[in-house]
Amino acid sequence: MFGFLKGGSKEPGVAYIKPLDLEIQVPKSQSVLQAALEAGVDFPHSCKVGTCTSCRCKLLSGEVKAIRDFSYVLSAEELRHGYILACQSKIKPGERIELDVEIDHNRPHIERQEFAGVIKALDALTHDIQRVTVELDRPMEFIAGQYAEITAPHMSDSRDYSFATACEPSGSRQLQFYIRHTPGGAFTDWLFGESRVGERLQVAGPMGDFWLRPADAPILCVAGGSGLAPIKALLEAAVRSSIARDVVFLFGARTQRDLYDRDTIERLGGYWNAGFRFVPILSHEPDDSDWQGARGLVTDYINANEVPRLAQSHAYLCGPPGMIDAALEALAGAGIDDGHIHYDKFLDASSLGGR
Repeated sequence: MFGFLKGGSKEPGVAYIKPLDLEIQVPKSQSVLQAALEAGVDFPHSCKVGTCTSCRCKLLSGEVKAIRDFSYVLSAEELRHGYILACQSKIKPGERIELDVEIDHNRPHIERQEFAGVIKALDALTHDIQRVTVELDRPMEFIAGQYAEITAPHMSDSRDYSFATACEPSGSRQLQFYIRHTPGGAFTDWLFGESRVGERLQVAGPMGDFWLRPADAPILCVAGGSGLAPIKALLEAAVRSSIARDVVFLFGARTQRDLYDRDTIERLGGYWNAGFRFVPILSHEPDDSDWQGARGLVTDYINANEVPRLAQSHAYLCGPPGMIDAALEALAGAGIDDGHIHYDKFLDASSLGGR
């Protein structure tokens, strides 16, 4: 089922997406997911780099070439039944495949569009994270938790950044992102090198499948670094919708200088219609500092003592790969069903594709 057939056709491959009754062309240079998104297909996805499994689908016929080994995230049973990751699958030119994609009918759908933007403000939140305010040529609609693709004038490839605020009722013309400097990154070296206020950007979106699912269960949020952005947006949207579910929000940082937006989160807690507990946790704070709060790894606090009704909670995780992986292990140990765990793994350019 996997691997390319011989042949020299220069025609693009074709993917038929069964439940949507759609057929798309897949150029040799693109993954099935990339081609689907560019064709305007509302294909389930989140990370786009083979870690979240949101784009998992069943290959019914034809053959694909795996960009990365699917066994990294798919089980042996899933592989035996023909499951692939659309973001890590390519089609040989001229070949045709048929896919069965699992569609969540409760999933919000907003068509991806392209916008012209300009950087209106840059505000330092920490020594290496900036709040970037971008004004668009027209309002964009999105769901809290989703992200946009941003392309700077000097770049041919986009970078993905989560919205840091909830969307306005009629769409938001001004967007905010929390962007962390990754030394050596083509976009963030440019952004942090000097003031870029007034610079023009291309913005496309919305994208992603990270959003608050309807339920009555308590909510556990776990974030690290700039992963605060989509969690904050998600909580803002929930406040506007008068959602009444108990929340525990664990936020991990290295030291006090890496903490930010605490007042904003605590203010959201003041508006919350149920229990709300925010716990900042520092992993590298000097022992002799004046910090009186929690210390250690944020994932060490995923336990029944810190999170009441942990086993019944629905979890929303945003942050670096190591944090996400450790959190998934802790949540599995707590007995939380996989379907109640949602995450957005923030990857930089060194981790296949970059935020």
